[in-house]
Amino acid sequence: MTEKKTHTVTLIPGDGIGPEVTNAVVRILEATGVKFAWERFAAGAEAFEKHKEYIPKELYESIERNKLALKGPVTTPVGGGFPSINVTLRKKFELYANFRPIKNLPGLETRYPNVDLVIVRENTEGLYVGLEHEVVPGVVESIKVITEKASTRIAKFAFEYARQHKRKKIHAIHKANIMKLSDGLFLRCARDISKGSPEIFYGEHIIDNTCMQLVMNPYQYDMLLLENLYGDIVSDLCAAFVGGLGLVPGANLGADAAIFEAVHGSAPDIAGKDIANPTALLQSAILMLRHVHETEAADKLQTVLEAVYMEKKTLTRDVGGSSGTKAFADAVIKAIEEAA
Repeated sequence: MTEKKTHTVTLIPGDGIGPEVTNAVVRILEATGVKFAWERFAAGAEAFEKHKEYIPKELYESIERNKLALKGPVTTPVGGGFPSINVTLRKKFELYANFRPIKNLPGLETRYPNVDLVIVRENTEGLYVGLEHEVVPGVVESIKVITEKASTRIAKFAFEYARQHKRKKIHAIHKANIMKLSDGLFLRCARDISKGSPEIFYGEHIIDNTCMQLVMNPYQYDMLLLENLYGDIVSDLCAAFVGGLGLVPGANLGADAAIFEAVHGSAPDIAGKDIANPTALLQSAILMLRHVHETEAADKLQTVLEAVYMEKKTLTRDVGGSSGTKAFADAVIKAIEEAA
């Protein structure tokens, strides 16, 4: 009998509710029977207190070694303080594809039932990376860089995913009517790649119109291909269709590493109260299982998670239940054991 492979994962619990949801997800993952070894590291303000670095050297080395990380939310200061940990890690490891599937959980009523969207966002350039400087006092410049290399790479990712998963349509989202050079380059690259997949419908929509169209009728879209800032905004908008950021997964994928993360904030106001919902990080962990080819465990865990939502007995407060983080995790683990 072949011994099961052990997956060594860099674990970044984060802050606020991060440690609570991370611990819940680790417990659930270990109940699947898949073998894990966890290398745990702090990042952000907590890391600075301990190591005088916001991202310790040992954390970088762990991701370089393992090529796989699971990350809880880390607080990013607004208008000052240290740079975004998310952005820093994405740039460091060339995690060029931000991948967010948006799909309803069964049994959870929302304004838009049966949504099934995939958001593919370029992750390494554009306004979102924060290339800024003060020109003179009172004048600040923020630089938007778009390259043919990055735009082509993310378009290839989107079309390859669409072919592999039999998605029907891809819309590239832009503001090329105003930013004719930068967004224009992004569109030209997407058009060039689309020519290699004539079986997949390719369309283009302006970003502001897209937001309106999504709210009016999200079902007209299948996959959205966006540059960095637009993708950040639209993926949060689309999360609202299925119940909010506490439910949707996120993956940052590159040629040599992958980081799977909760896309919601650290919610310090409810930290330590055992009321946070670990579903977003759990669904990200399911993506991680698929990434490391533990498909059977991923399918089983998705089925079990959906069954817990259908049963409605142990849901957290944000989705209409009264259970805590630990009780929710216990219910998922029990369902895993019963399904064995």
